[in-house]
Amino acid sequence: MKKIIDLSNTDAREFLLKGSSYFSSDLPPYLSFEPLITEVATELNEGYYPNLRDKKQKIYPQHFENVNYLLLSNKDGRFDWRPMELIHPLIYISLVNLICKDENWNSITNRWSSFQGGMVDCCSCPVSSENDEKDKAAQVTNWWNQVEQQSLIYSLEFSHVLHTDVTNCYGSLYTHSIAWAIHGFDEAKKHKNDMSYLGNLIDAYIKAGRYGQTNGISQGSVLMDFIAEIVLGYVDSLINEELVGQTDFRILRYRDDYRIFANNDERCERILKVISEKLLFVGMKLGNSKTNLCRNVVEGAIKADKLAGISLQDLGSGQTLTMQKKLLRLHSFGQHFPNSGTLRRLVSDLHSEIYENLSTAPPDLEVQVAIATDIGFDSPSTFPAIAGILSKLISLAPAGDKVQLWDKVRKKMARVPNNGYLDIWLQRVIVPKEVGLKSDSNEPICKIVNRESTDLWNNHWIIDPNLRDSLDLSKIVIGSVSDTPEVMNPQEIELYRRNLYLY
Repeated sequence: MKKIIDLSNTDAREFLLKGSSYFSSDLPPYLSFEPLITEVATELNEGYYPNLRDKKQKIYPQHFENVNYLLLSNKDGRFDWRPMELIHPLIYISLVNLICKDENWNSITNRWSSFQGGMVDCCSCPVSSENDEKDKAAQVTNWWNQVEQQSLIYSLEFSHVLHTDVTNCYGSLYTHSIAWAIHGFDEAKKHKNDMSYLGNLIDAYIKAGRYGQTNGISQGSVLMDFIAEIVLGYVDSLINEELVGQTDFRILRYRDDYRIFANNDERCERILKVISEKLLFVGMKLGNSKTNLCRNVVEGAIKADKLAGISLQDLGSGQTLTMQKKLLRLHSFGQHFPNSGTLRRLVSDLHSEIYENLSTAPPDLEVQVAIATDIGFDSPSTFPAIAGILSKLISLAPAGDKVQLWDKVRKKMARVPNNGYLDIWLQRVIVPKEVGLKSDSNEPICKIVNRESTDLWNNHWIIDPNLRDSLDLSKIVIGSVSDTPEVMNPQEIELYRRNLYLY
């Protein structure tokens, strides 16, 4: 794998224009944003939208609401949700073209280099895979090697580890701090209205899709991950300046997650204070609920859910556990560690087992369906894998029972509020012709799959008719959902098959 910062500007542009970089979460196999992104990029021809706005009429995207599209993903089955923001393709591609312009890319990479080498180790620069491993899987491999494994190594030097992270990192980032990060605070302040400065332009483009807001950046793309890393790298440099000359500690940072290693409580807490103060400078603050100190680094290096999950790794393969008991064990685990990375991995493992080994309907099929559905209800982040498990189980039911079972699943999952992402995966498993149900979701992406007329982005600020035409939403549907196999293959969702112990 290669860090994005080590790519040439042309390779970085190619990487960022991939559909999986534009939207970094899983989608069913008949959905992809890449054809649309490719067409808009071709039409834009390495330019960016300031050259295309109508200066006479003063039509600007920041004057319009809903320029970007919010795809909501529920986190707890109730009222905690994560907004994944699909940046308007014209703005997204404009940003990519701007950042990957030769001289701009050199400025960013040089600035990035200046953030490195202190007592804060950044372990989360976006990476591109160099083989058939997916980019997201490569990112997780990077986390395992640089964070978890390095944490264990630090147990030779340090007795304490303090964990903390930023509350609502992307949503609280002050967009003007992007210019501070790229140009330095004093330089950026002197030229805060100079739109020839790269940082100011990036700031302007991000605000253009968010109704001019200066607080927060979009979440859900590799590009925004990279911009967040530039700002957090700037914060790293401020922390290093404050603690220069001190060597009795180390800090590992993975995105907005910090691990402080030292040899006593007081030292950890003093460093935590410095991190908190420097984050406030760019609009961020630490979350008290996720700040904890462990006096054994080996124990503290591994997440609690992963330690608990190790005992469930084989899901009872050495015992004669029934599938119902395996599901109940996962259900119990999910109650203690809802939506955790380990739960997602364990559910994905069970999906593979059921897909490969279950060939006849079990006598307790409806009970298994009920338990699996409840896991997805309480931990919606598991639902793509849960949908796969359900697709296999229900495919074995008598033909007359399939619709009834899926209808019960659909009605239960409909009680999860604000979860368009879940609806996308539910559509994947109920619409294939062997099932024959129709998705009645109000999620616009589901409507696009159904060939219904709808919008994702507000395009009223686009004057150029060719650019408007290139934003044809039908292009994101690259296959027929009704022709999709009734049973989901684990490869549709398993990004981490080669790295089962990463979570």
